[in-house]
Parts: sequence; structure tokens; C-alpha cells
Amino acid sequence: MRDKELRLALICYGGVSLAVYMHGITREIWHLLRASRLYHDGGAAPGGSEAVYFEMLARAAAESGTSVRVLADILAGASAGGINAVFLADAIACGSSLEPLTDLWLEGADVDKLIDPEVSGFSRFAKNAALPIAWALSGRRQGAEEESGDADLKREIRAKVANFVRARWFAPPFGGASFTTILLEALEAMKREGDGVPLVPPGHPVDLSVTVTDFHGSPQRLRLNSPPIVAENEHRLALSFRSDGAGRLAPVPELVFAARATASFPGAFPPFTVAELDGVLDGRGEAWPTRDLFLTRALPCESIAEAERKVLLDGAILANAPFRSAVAALQNRPARREVDRRFVYLDPKPGISSVRLTGGGEAATPGFFATIFGALSDIPREQPIRDDLEAIEERSSRIRRMNRIVAAIRPQVEAAIGRAFGGAFFLTAPSAARLKAWRGRAHFAAARQAGFAYAAYGQLKLARVVEGAVRHLCRGTGIVPENGVRRAIWAAMRARGIAADDAFTARGAQPEAIAFLLRFDVSFRMRRLRFLAHQLGNGAPALRSLLDELTGRYRAAAAAEFGAFEPGGEEAALVRLGEALALEAIDEEADRQIAAAMAAMPRAERRPILIAYLGFSFYDIATFPLLQEEGRDEYDPIKVDRISPDDAVAIRTGGTAATLKGVHFSNFGAFFSRAWRENDYLWGRLHGADRLVDILLSTIAGHAMDAAALKRQAFRAILAEERPRLRAIGPLFDEIERELEAVRHGQADD
Repeated sequence: MRDKELRLALICYGGVSLAVYMHGITREIWHLLRASRLYHDGGAAPGGSEAVYFEMLARAAAESGTSVRVLADILAGASAGGINAVFLADAIACGSSLEPLTDLWLEGADVDKLIDPEVSGFSRFAKNAALPIAWALSGRRQGAEEESGDADLKREIRAKVANFVRARWFAPPFGGASFTTILLEALEAMKREGDGVPLVPPGHPVDLSVTVTDFHGSPQRLRLNSPPIVAENEHRLALSFRSDGAGRLAPVPELVFAARATASFPGAFPPFTVAELDGVLDGRGEAWPTRDLFLTRALPCESIAEAERKVLLDGAILANAPFRSAVAALQNRPARREVDRRFVYLDPKPGISSVRLTGGGEAATPGFFATIFGALSDIPREQPIRDDLEAIEERSSRIRRMNRIVAAIRPQVEAAIGRAFGGAFFLTAPSAARLKAWRGRAHFAAARQAGFAYAAYGQLKLARVVEGAVRHLCRGTGIVPENGVRRAIWAAMRARGIAADDAFTARGAQPEAIAFLLRFDVSFRMRRLRFLAHQLGNGAPALRSLLDELTGRYRAAAAAEFGAFEPGGEEAALVRLGEALALEAIDEEADRQIAAAMAAMPRAERRPILIAYLGFSFYDIATFPLLQEEGRDEYDPIKVDRISPDDAVAIRTGGTAATLKGVHFSNFGAFFSRAWRENDYLWGRLHGADRLVDILLSTIAGHAMDAAALKRQAFRAILAEERPRLRAIGPLFDEIERELEAVRHGQADD
């Protein structure tokens, strides 16, 4: 059986009230992940749409001989998408349930509950033009009401829109503290109803990143030729969290901080501050013991007092499509088996601006307020993702080139290992001492045969190790820029001969340089273990698990905290850093365990594994200058998929306009009607199922499954599950059933 992992990195766009639609999609992703875990744990077939995904995984194994596991281990989001990314990441990392979250969206995401109590009754005669958002609403209210059709629904929308715009002039209508409370209660309810079993294997990291806009910004020093230093304000922030698959990503208040901050839509919600969260927690009598540590880590501040003064706005203002943070999270990920890595981005409204202030369509010349508001908010948040996609494709191209290089030089590497050792030593059981000696001998052979290329490789590797040491020493010290520390370390290394021009030559490396790399080069160790794990393929599961465990130990060593130091004491601090890393002690234990695992194998299985292990230096010399830190764990190119109303057309075509109600009132529509929220949530689940079936089938080769039949099965399971809950949209269920029948008959006629 061929083992394969479909790994999803999810990027969730902003969309104001279309957050309800995105919840439907993320809930469907959650069902797919649960079905995968249940199938591979040997559980019974579940119900609902999970049963369809469970059946697909079972049929993949039977029809194509491929055992597919589905993981979502990287999540990034902005604004409304950021909230959904926080919720789904927490459910994946700690096994909480998204079930109570659906009721929260349907009940709590209503304008009458979100609106600030101090604002709603302030003025009964405020003008519609009192708020930028009211300007947007006033131009489109009538069309949305007419489209709603139902008289009661019209009255509900009129009343709630009127309440929304009857506010004191220039005050956000929605309450920040009430929104924070809703988020806090949602995460607590998810934990109570979950089963506590993560949706990733033990030790597999889950990364979450949400974008935030720092209103005042933080000064960043840039080094130029002249003047030597300039300062610029950086307003973009990314709040990042990581779990090792054994528990929560972070304490609940920290996740609430991220969700509330990323969704502070300008004009609708007040800006977010630490004081708001402190007040809500104090009012509930809840503690936040990690508060100061989190603020120090998450915000670019030199003191807690400075962090408390931060004013944070909606993350989508400057980064609505946070691909970069998702790409950054690719490093240091275990690869137990073949990986099909997908970047899947959720865009609820392709081609539709977040806030539309012109009534005459795209051809109309924007007016005064449209020009100002578009320049300040709409244009930045709607920038295309072409640059991000090109960066992903370039990375994938480098990985493809690396894979071709590895495949091309494999016969030559194996021949070189044979010449260096002969054939007899492979009959000798490995031991820790032998592995260490054989490794050194193989590395020396690789260096000699690489010639001048080895000198370039060694200098590059040395530079990367020094950069890592500089970052480690300066972490948390407030030393910006790091150039003074970097220069001091290089000067000390040159004085000791470590950084001499002839430290690496065609004849090999000088002893001082070798000793330095043995003490500090954790990246090389991790690359070697991940390379060997990749070469194992589906074989030697015990050794593969051991390699993952050892990689985790090296990763933990690289992340170890290191005390601050005073500039001028870099050399002594470097000695202390080497002692803190303690890589040689880990090496000894790793050699012992790997040697024992190899010795337990039959000789025929051991030989190719040992050749790959000892041949790593040959491969690394050839590929490290190409990839450097990229692809050291996942050796496969990235594919990009989108989930949006424009792509999910198995039931209804027409995209966002034909399916979603939240797009009304400049994407605030779902806040004004329970029926509209139910509509968008249901379409979110249906569109999610539509695209997930496509994505899952695209990773399985040689199957005989009918995508259209599987989608109909999933759609009907979702309709049956949701009909009792979604009682405000009964006619929509009947419409969709008729459309499904029409599509089925049309396909049969074809």
C-alpha cells in the first residue's frame, strides 16, 4: 500500500459578514479531517458528509492502492477569515468541536447583538451619512430589500439597518467588548464539546498566523550606505502560534486577542487594545497568567507599557491574502510519507470589492468619498495575489530541480560510497561509533570529489550558521539592527581561523571550521534526518518515526531560550550558546538509536538505507546552494487551489451574486438577517464539499470514482443534517433539491 498525505495550508480572506459563509467552508474542511482521522484509526463509518469522505478514502485504498491521509496543518487568515482560521486551527490542534460555533454565527452575528449598547439608543435622528459604512449602505438598501422578497424579511432588514445607522456621529456602531465576549465564549464552548483528540498525528506542528494592522506602527531601522541608518514605521503585524499536536495552540485569551484584533473592521468596530480584553476578563473573573509573556512575544515593543498602548486594526487593510506567513511555516515540517502539499485559499467574493461606494458600476467615476475611502482601505485590501503565487511557483520550481538533481546523481553517489568503503562493511552491524566514523569518511570523500564546489558550499553553510547564531543571540534583546553583533562574531571567527579564506577548499575543511559547525550547525542535522526519512518512502515505519522524533529534538534545541547579553560580549555569549544547544550530546544519542534501528533490519533492507544516510553529504553539497533552507522537510512542489462561489458550480452557477446574501450592504448583509446568515452558511458547506471532493480526487491516481455522484451524495447528506437547524430558509432547501435533480438528469442525458 502506498502511503500519501494530502496536506492543506489554508489561507482565509476577509469578507466582513461573509465570515458566516467561510464558517460553512471551514466546517466542511473539519468534517473531512475528522473522516480521515477516523478512517486511519480504524473507526466505524460516520454519518453526514463525513461518510462520503470516509468512503472516498476507503475506495482510494481499494481501487488505486493509495492510503491517503488528509491534514490541515498551516492556517493563515485576515479579518473575517482570520477569525475562522483561529477557530479551525484550535479545533485541529486540540480536538475541540466546531459544532457550537455554528449556533454562535447564526445567533450571535446579528447587528442587534453586535451593536454597542451605548450607541444604539444614543440618537434617533442621526443622518445616514454619519458613518462611512452608512454611506455605503444608503446607496444599496432598496435593491437588497426588494431582492429579499418576503415581507417579514423586508421589515427585519429595514429595522436593523435603521438601528445600525442611528448612531452618534462618527462612532463605530458595533461594540468591541461585546464582540470579544462572543469570541471568548465560542472558544470555551468548542473546548467543552470536543473529544480532545487532535486532527494531526502526535508531534506534528500546527501553525496559525493572522494579520493585524498596527495603527501607529513600530519604527524599523534600515541600514543604508548613506545615511548609515534610517527609520521607517512598519504597520503590518502577523500574530503567530504553533502547536506540536499535543494541545492548544495558546491559552484562550491569546487566541481571542488574535481573532478580535484581526477583525477590527474600520468604522464598524472600535480599534482593539489590550485594555479591552483585560476588562472583559476581569469582568468574568478569568485570569490570564501568560499575558506579559505573550505581549512581549507578539508585539514589537520594548516594554509592557508600550504594548498596552498599541492600537490594532483589521488585518485585511494591508494584508488580506496572507500567503507569505503560510509559506514561512513550511520550514521544519516532518515528512513521514509522500506529501501532496496544497495551498487552498478561501475567497468568498472573487472580483467584488469589500466596500463599494459608487452606484454606477465600474465605469462610473468615483466621487469624493469613494476616492478617499478606496485609497485608504479598499485598494490596499484588494491587491491581487500574483506576486505570492509567483513566489510559490518559483519555490516549487526549485524543489522540482532539486528532485531531478537527486535522482540524476544517485547512481554516481552510490558508486562513490562503494569506492570509499567497498562492499564488506555493509555486512557489519552498525554501531554508534561506526556510524560516526563512517559519516566522517563519507563527508571527506564528498568534499574531495566536489572539488572547488565544496569551498563555496562550506562558506555558504558557515554564513547560514552565523546568521542563525546572530538571530539567536539578539532574540528578545531589542538590538536592531544586528549588524554590530554580526561584525563582532565574524571578527572573532577570523581571529581564530574559523572564517579564513582557506577554511574550506577543494581538499576539505580546516579543523577549526569543522569544530564550529559540529557545535552550531543544527540545520545540517535536521536536513540529513529529513532526507533519510524521505528516501525511506513507505518502508521502515519504525525508523521513520524515530527520525521524526530525533528531528523534533534538534528543532527544540534550535528554539531553546538563550539569556540576553551585552554588546561586546559576543564571543563569550557564543560559547554559552553552544553549551545551551548541546548538539553533540544529541548526536551521540541519535547515533545510538539509529544504529540500533538499522542493526535490527535484515541486511537486504539495511544496505540502501545506509547508502542513503552516508551519501547525504554528496546530495547536500549539490542541493543546499540551490534551496538553502527551503524544501528541507517537504520535498514536493506546491499546488494552489481556490474555494469560492465561482469555482463550486456543481449545483448552481453564477458565483457570489447567485448564491450569497451577505454580499449586500457592502458585505455587511448577513448581519441584518438570520435568514441571510442561514443561506450563506448552507452555501458555505455545499461549496466546501463541492471543492473538497475535487481536491481529494485530484491527489488520488488510478481511481474509478464518479465525482458528480460523490458530490450529490455529500450535498444530500448536508441538506439532511442542516434542514432541522436552518428553519428560516425552508424554500431554499426545496430549490436546491430541484436543482440537484435537474443537474442529475442533465448529466444522464449527456
